[in-house]
Amino acid sequence: MSLFNRRTLLLSLAALPLGACNFQPVYGPGGAGHVIRNQIRVAAPNSRLEFELVARLEDRLGTGQTYTLDYVVDTSARNVAIDEAENIDRINLVGALSFTVREAGSGRIVQTGEVGTFTAYATTASPVATESARRDAEDRLAVALADQMITRLIAGASGWS
Repeated sequence: MSLFNRRTLLLSLAALPLGACNFQPVYGPGGAGHVIRNQIRVAAPNSRLEFELVARLEDRLGTGQTYTLDYVVDTSARNVAIDEAENIDRINLVGALSFTVREAGSGRIVQTGEVGTFTAYATTASPVATESARRDAEDRLAVALADQMITRLIAGASGWS
């Protein structure tokens, strides 16, 4: 019985700092995630990677006309594993994404930022399998960059108005 009381006490104490810092759920009423949902029009993609990025953004944020989101994606590949025969076995695909959110009517910049991450894929003797792995790595990179950008957008959305 005393173990149960300790657990209850510890859980109560763990939740106490959240109430003291004015904790509010992001997707709750009035939360930043709720405020930007269906409010942002994302710029049209120019490449396959950007298409995947925009698809992820629109899936998570919806589409709207209040704000516009412009972005620039920069990617590079780095060889990270070379075997004794000097064949490349593993490649890192590094991505950087800079973005700008503007009010649609006035063009006023409400938020800018940059995020970056990487993903990797393995090469094989088969060019088809290697190309498939590269495309999968691009898809994963686009999703990771979009998710990081959404986190930044939600964190900064309270200062947009």
